Amino acid sequence: MRSSAVRRLGLAASATTLALLTTACGGSSDEGDKGADTKADASASASAAPAAEALSAADLEKAALAQGDVEGGEVDTEIDGSEDDVTADQVEAEDAACASLALVAAGAAQGEPAAEVKRMWTEEAEEPSDADAMSEDAMLASLDVEKVFLTLATYEDGGAEKVVADTEAALEKCAGGFTYTAAGEKTEITKVAPTEAPAGADEAVAMNLTMTAEGEEMPFKAVVARKGATVVAVGAMNLASAVTGEDFEFPTAVLDTQLRKLG
Repeated sequence: MRSSAVRRLGLAASATTLALLTTACGGSSDEGDKGADTKADASASASAAPAAEALSAADLEKAALAQGDVEGGEVDTEIDGSEDDVTADQVEAEDAACASLALVAAGAAQGEPAAEVKRMWTEEAEEPSDADAMSEDAMLASLDVEKVFLTLATYEDGGAEKVVADTEAALEKCAGGFTYTAAGEKTEITKVAPTEAPAGADEAVAMNLTMTAEGEEMPFKAVVARKGATVVAVGAMNLASAVTGEDFEFPTAVLDTQLRKLG
């Protein structure tokens, strides 16, 4: 199965394998996670504090995830300008109130950043043995890898705080789903559920999205976290979960490492 969401995260697998797994393991599951309530008081306090200074483009590049920072996977540092680099002007939500979430799902920066950089982390795949290379379980295990797309954007004059606030507002307004187009490809989100935000950031908003592509539902997880004047937007998918519709764990080690590198 192929979808715009999968392509945006650079996921690729053979059509034969995916077709077999879709037949053998087909079906979808609704994600029942209930997220934490919006932290209005925390947001108000953050807004009242003096805005941090934006990082320079060079400093943002140095702070971005690099090869070897997270064990068990590889980092792609050549996202900017590639076919997987979707820019904000290529993203349009049918409901303007959901524009912030559409940008997060598409891997595009919100607002008007002073500088931005993108990275992709791919978990190492399990290699099947020769004996079970063609078994359904082995093929599914080989696809049980997480792809994590990170967009780092730094802002002047409180722009980072506004990104978090806009994301929180969109979560409330778009819980029932929304449709957006990114780089000419349409994707439907049927459900948006806030989840518990991770620690380590000045502010953070986390969510689970249920995407529908080619008639199949798949889970997508995202976090928008602010550290000073810089926002890290993280989108995560698991290819096996995209086939089966089953849930997967958000790769916290990737986000934790990125936040630590921001200081």
